[in-house]
Amino acid sequence: MQRLQDKTCVVTGAARGIGHAIAARFHAEGAEVILTDRDQETGHAAAAAIGCCFVALDVAEERDWEQLARLVPTADVVVNNAGITGFEDGPVPHDPEHASLEQWRAVHRVNLDGTFLGCRYAIGAMKARRAGSIINISSRSGLVGIPMAAAYAASKAAVRNHSKSVALYCAQQRWQIRCNSIHPAAILTPMWEPMLGTGPDREARMAALVADTPLRRFGLPEEVAAVAAMLAADESAYVTGAEFTIDGGLLAGSSATPGG
Repeated sequence: MQRLQDKTCVVTGAARGIGHAIAARFHAEGAEVILTDRDQETGHAAAAAIGCCFVALDVAEERDWEQLARLVPTADVVVNNAGITGFEDGPVPHDPEHASLEQWRAVHRVNLDGTFLGCRYAIGAMKARRAGSIINISSRSGLVGIPMAAAYAASKAAVRNHSKSVALYCAQQRWQIRCNSIHPAAILTPMWEPMLGTGPDREARMAALVADTPLRRFGLPEEVAAVAAMLAADESAYVTGAEFTIDGGLLAGSSATPGG
């Protein structure tokens, strides 16, 4: 089913993981996909593998968004997926007591400022047609507190709320520009590989990490992409300001204590 035929879709942070899965699903649904990432080598390879266009974009840099607006002045769908945890270069304190202001700001600059700039670009790229779909990738961590990842949790909570503000603003303008957020939990992406390893105890490690999840497994990037495709398609035209949790049932009960 070609639900996104003739739609121009921009996906940020799409060189790997969830963003890559979304770009691939959109392409399969018939969209013209612009895959963006700040990692140019991996981004070019990912776009070539899918068969779509690549544009270098650091979501935290306003000038990069201005360049994208010149290259892609109109869009039907924008997915603000790019984000960081703050632990990319190794373990550093991210609890409320020991996190540095520099570390706090670095996470917010990508996760929150990047989403703000992405939503602003999307509105400009959609308002001439008075319609479109903005999809912001938040996190389960945006719905609960995470003691050892305070900056990440706070940034993702802000993405959740900003999505609602964007949805209401666009509705006030009488535009059919929708904005929704997706909140994945433990999704099996490359960021988990250092913790899982490749040894004989890999399966045991995986089971331990999702022991509190009712479905007792990791989610897959393709499962997040399926929800994104639904929100991108015209079939969800009455859905805006909503949030979609993809967590295997974790937050459905009160006994689960999310750890990441």
